[in-house]
This record gives sequence, structure tokens and C-alpha cells, in this order.
Amino acid sequence: MANLLYTLLHVVRLRGWFLALASSAVAIAAACARIFESDASRQKRATEKKKKELRTLADKIAMYGQTVRRQFPKGTVVVSEWDLAQQLRKRPDSVVTALNVLLQEHKAQRTHLTGYWKLHA
Repeated sequence: MANLLYTLLHVVRLRGWFLALASSAVAIAAACARIFESDASRQKRATEKKKKELRTLADKIAMYGQTVRRQFPKGTVVVSEWDLAQQLRKRPDSVVTALNVLLQEHKAQRTHLTGYWKLHA
């Protein structure tokens, strides 16, 4: 076992330049792909990223509602947009957008008070 480890270490030491060259080539190829990307594909990638971030934020809000529901099983879970934004360290407008996504999925509901939402856990 020690002999095998020594042999592998020796091969890696001899071929270190090859590993450095291969990793540099991969990095250069990735940079070139990003630079020569068309505007349409760049915009598509940006919208997909925003959708993914919005879905992640909506899932975090839903999990927060479930956590509060487990702590306080009786009653309703009502959250403030501003407090939720502060707690999740996100901008209030992105929190409102995520809450609207939950509203469409019937996982959240607006309350009579402006800026407050009821979460269905």
C-alpha cells in the first residue's frame, strides 16, 4: 500500500506540468465561451438564473412558515414583508415577488393589513 502511494505521488510529481496545463486550458475555454456568447443566450441564462433564485427564495419562505407552524401549532402564521426581507437578507421587492409566487400556488394569502401575508403551512 505504501509502495502504491509512493508510486502515485511520484507520477503526479512528474506529470504536474500536464495537470497545470490541462486546468489552464479548461479555464481559458470557459472564459472564451462566456466572452463569445450571443446576447440572446446571455439573456436566456440571466432569466433562468433569476427564476432559479426566485424559486429558492419562495421555498425558503415556505420552509420558514412550516418552521413557525411547528413551533406554534395553533394559530396562523402571519409575516411582514419587511421583517421577512431582513431575516432572509434579501431585498423587499424580491421577497414580495416570491410571496406572489406562493400566492399563485395557494401557499400564501394577503391579509387586510398592507405588507403582511398569511402563510399556509
